[in-house]
Amino acid sequence: MVDKESPIQLIVGLGNPGLDYKDTRHNAGYWFIDEVIQEYDGAVSVEKKFYGEIGMAQITGMRIKILKPTTYMNESGRAVQSVCEFYKLAPHQVLIAHDDIDLSPATAKYKLGGGHGGHNGLRDIFNHIGQDFWRVRIGVGHPGHKDQVTDYVLNKAPSEEHELIMRSIHAAVQDLPSKVTGT
Repeated sequence: MVDKESPIQLIVGLGNPGLDYKDTRHNAGYWFIDEVIQEYDGAVSVEKKFYGEIGMAQITGMRIKILKPTTYMNESGRAVQSVCEFYKLAPHQVLIAHDDIDLSPATAKYKLGGGHGGHNGLRDIFNHIGQDFWRVRIGVGHPGHKDQVTDYVLNKAPSEEHELIMRSIHAAVQDLPSKVTGT
């Protein structure tokens, strides 16, 4: 049973490492973490034992762990599991920020639990810690046909679309204090 009132203690942004992926739609989770760092005086540094860049941000007076896995998207679960095991965190104390093709680029939604919707990063996290974690689904739009999804998410969004994605990320980051405190 998931305790919906437990505060979030770890925020993870999914993406792919490296300059080739930096501006692709699939890195919306990384963009979310970057916004958290900027808004809440955070910082991250590489920590090999956690397979990523990890650090802290001050949100509503609480020190919240933040993580950008440096594994590729499809292997994100290893990084999330390593942090959860080290800090003894339950899945419902974790918030995963990720791109979502089922939402428009102007939309970001929080939710607890649910399926992976074909997202391979989420699928890998399910295999490592289960599915009862919080998510912020960052809309990046849909290419129109399922056969185009991989190329679509691994490419850069046009500037207008990118701006809409960034606005939705900013709004979601502004909502973080209520999510972190469970209110």
